[in-house]
Amino acid sequence: MAYLDISRVGISFTRAGRTSEVLREVDLGVAKGEYVSIIGHSGCGKSTLLNIVAGLLRVSTGAVLLDGREVNSPGPDRAVVFQNHSLLPWLTVRENVALAVDKVFAGRKSSGERRDWIDANLKLVNMTHAADKRPSEISGGMKQRVGIARALAMEPKVLLLDEPFGALDALTRAHLQDQVMEIHARLGNTMIMITHDVDEAVLLSDRIVMMTNGPSATIGEVLEVPLPRPRRRLDLMEDPVYAHARAAVIEFLYARHALPAIAA
Repeated sequence: MAYLDISRVGISFTRAGRTSEVLREVDLGVAKGEYVSIIGHSGCGKSTLLNIVAGLLRVSTGAVLLDGREVNSPGPDRAVVFQNHSLLPWLTVRENVALAVDKVFAGRKSSGERRDWIDANLKLVNMTHAADKRPSEISGGMKQRVGIARALAMEPKVLLLDEPFGALDALTRAHLQDQVMEIHARLGNTMIMITHDVDEAVLLSDRIVMMTNGPSATIGEVLEVPLPRPRRRLDLMEDPVYAHARAAVIEFLYARHALPAIAA
């Protein structure tokens, strides 16, 4: 059995007496330590699927199993990094990370151990220098690094990334992508990322899950990305394996599964 097993998952929502099926028969197995990206057009249910894995939404059909246990509610074994950093503005960087650490490790680590663990995770994302600053005093990229540190500090079995770089400028985005690759290489986390960015998906992923258009969206194709690690973006620009993977995703999204308005 896969470490994370998404088995025949479907979900529907009912509003004002009308039922809308968002996802149908989604099947996906994710290995421990794998980096998987989910890509597709807006409205294809990518974030809905992520929220199901996070335990924020209950499935209508099927099931999600993580390490052999059913997922049916939120838990510290699944940490989410959102596009919006979601930091509390009245707390410092260290205090924002401490919220998660104190919640998860209150009965398992002493106050000194928790403090050391917070500092270790801030160091991991190069934010030690800003530990005592508040969110209003740091940049958007730095806020997102704090969000990643907070998620990693929970020691989750799966790190869920919901378009984590979508609100950042191109240079900051590239820097954070490289940092996430370094963290993944160092810690061996299982990561699932939602993205609209084809190049980002190819650069970071072991596999890319391509979703069909909604409603009743499902997995249309899963693409292996057999690029060796560590990966350096400058080396990959002319790599034929990178180019082939990028072309395959673009062909799926814009030829075989273009949005109706575009296809017309």
